[in-house]
Amino acid sequence: MEGCFIIPEFVKIDQTMKKIIILCLTIAIPFATFAQAPIHCLIKTELGDIAIELYPAKAPVTVANFMRYVDKNSYNGSSFFRVCTPANEATRKVKIQVIQGGNVPANQSLDSIKMETTQYTGLLHKNGTLSMARGGPNSATSEFFICIGNQPALDYGGARNPDGQGFAAFGKVTAGMDVVKKIQAQKDTAQYLIKPVKIYGISRTE
Repeated sequence: MEGCFIIPEFVKIDQTMKKIIILCLTIAIPFATFAQAPIHCLIKTELGDIAIELYPAKAPVTVANFMRYVDKNSYNGSSFFRVCTPANEATRKVKIQVIQGGNVPANQSLDSIKMETTQYTGLLHKNGTLSMARGGPNSATSEFFICIGNQPALDYGGARNPDGQGFAAFGKVTAGMDVVKKIQAQKDTAQYLIKPVKIYGISRTE
């Protein structure tokens, strides 16, 4: 038809596809950001509560492992059972200060996980850092510890573990370090608490 401009069909399709792509990105970007946002949890103990936040964007394997235990309520009834203090570390060449917990029943223990070192995650062992206890590399299961003061000997290349791999940090305490210190102050024998501090449960708070 004279004087009439006809838009080719492929142009219409292209414009439609652009709208779809833009819509998908609008939905996907906030979702991806939300999916990687810190996870907040509360550790309820008989000596008080400890609020923590975890970093799935930096330590995805370690955080996912910890949350499997949380979501299965496996930590309910476990305890903080070990403390490292200036007194009981006096004879150690490389000294640290931490409290260790998360000793779930054997039938609730899951497979060990790949170790995400501090070299990989960038999460260092500073005051309040939450990290996984382990024997050899890639052996962590449920047990974790909380740092009291900065503990560089626990980072990758640190001297606390002879293999030099350090430990897998994955979160930090946001409130309740007074409770952490109260747990550390309990009486121990060779670093093991005479009366372990009961963990009533660990749950998501948002």
